[in-house]
Amino acid sequence: MTILLMAPQKADGAEGSSWMSFLPLILIIVVFYFFFIRPQMKKSKDQKKFRETLQKGQKVLTIGGIHGRIVELQDTTVTLEVENGVRLRIEKSAIASSTTDTIESK
Repeated sequence: MTILLMAPQKADGAEGSSWMSFLPLILIIVVFYFFFIRPQMKKSKDQKKFRETLQKGQKVLTIGGIHGRIVELQDTTVTLEVENGVRLRIEKSAIASSTTDTIESK
C-alpha cells in the first residue's frame, strides 16, 4: 500500500486567493465596528451632551436610583435635594437621566 502526498500547487491567481483569505476577518471587524463600537460612541456622546445641559430645578435620576431635584451646579458636581431638605453632592457623571424637564422652585 502506497500513500502519495502531494504539495499544493500555486496557481496564477495565488495573489487573489491570499487576499480572499483575509476577507472574513475584515468583515468581522466591520460588523464589530457598526454593531458595538459606533453605538457605544453615540451613547457616550449623548450622555455628555445631556450632562452639559443640566439646569437648576431639574428633576433627575442617578445611576444609583436616587431621585432628586438639582439645587446647585458646579463644574464636576451637582447638589441634589432629595426629600425634606436633605441634600446630596454627587458627581455629574452619576446622573443617568431626567425624570421631567423642569419644575418650579418652592
